[in-house]
Formats: sequence, C-alpha cells, structure tokens
Amino acid sequence: MNASYEDLELQLLREDSAYHQVRVLLLVDAVVRSSGHSKKLDGLTKLAKLDFLLRYPALSPQVLDSLSESDPRLNLSQEDISAPTEVESPMIRYKYGPWDDRYYSVIGALVGRGLVRYVRGRKGSVALSTTREGKRLAQDLSVAPEWKALSERSDAIADASSGMTGNAIKELIYQRLEELMDRPHRQVIR
Repeated sequence: MNASYEDLELQLLREDSAYHQVRVLLLVDAVVRSSGHSKKLDGLTKLAKLDFLLRYPALSPQVLDSLSESDPRLNLSQEDISAPTEVESPMIRYKYGPWDDRYYSVIGALVGRGLVRYVRGRKGSVALSTTREGKRLAQDLSVAPEWKALSERSDAIADASSGMTGNAIKELIYQRLEELMDRPHRQVIR
C-alpha cells in the first residue's frame, strides 16, 4: 500500500462527520470574522454555496471576482487547477445548486456542542454565528497543521464573498459554472 498512515487517517477523518463539522465551523467562523457579513452566516443557501467553493477551491476564482488562482490562502496546487472537480468531499447537484444532505446533522451537532448558535437572519432565514467556545476552537484549529490550509481557504472565500447573499453566489455559480450545474438533481458534481 502506497498511502502513509497519516494519509489514511486523514481520508478516514474526511469520511467522518467530525471532518464535516470542523470544515463548517471554520467556514462559519471565517464569515463571522470577515467584514461585510454582519457577524453571521445568513442562510443555508449561503452556507451551501460557500462550502461548495471551499470544497472545490479551484472553482472559487471563477465565481468570486476578487479571488485569483495565485491567492496564497487558496493553497491551490497545479493538480487542483488541472482537475478542479476532483475533490476530497464532492457535493451533489440539487434544486438550487450544490448541496450536501449532511448540513442538518452537521449544524445540529455544532449547535449541540455549543460551538455555533442560531441567530436572527434576514426575512426569517436561518443564520449561524460562532459562540465564544466555537471561536476559540476555530482559532486553535486554524494553526494546527491538519487544518491550517482549510482555515486559510475559508478566510479567502469569506473575504471574497463579503456583502453577497447566498442567492447572489448561487446565481454566479449557475452563470459561471453552467456546465457543472447542467445535470440532473442528486448527481455528484464531478
């Protein structure tokens, strides 16, 4: 077997709900810290679309104008750029673009652990913010070697989407990644 123990351990973690919880926590925290987001991640549509850009990092410069492939926070390799949909955790095409059915359980787990809380969103939407404990954990994770690149990527995407609604990001994804979104619902985005 060619894979190292660390590679196998990371692969198992990515398939585990803990990986998805950490990724969403880092993303919510990055949005909360970024200016232009009103100290919250407003709406599940926005969460799903930002998470799509986080999970498919080579596509994010195509969607968000203020990002470029050379942004060091994206941590893009030549392999990422040449195969932008070969990702560790693919999403599915759903009614309003990229989606992952795990969001409800991931958010519930983060709220249940006291790391994220529900806050008032626009027009009755679900909005999320990190708690004091969630901010502390996200800060600790952001310097850990296993999570540093994901944390930096979260920061880049949060900054580049400042002031945008989830619907606006969804529209850009549909316009700029039309070939990826032109597929039946429930199909894996590859």
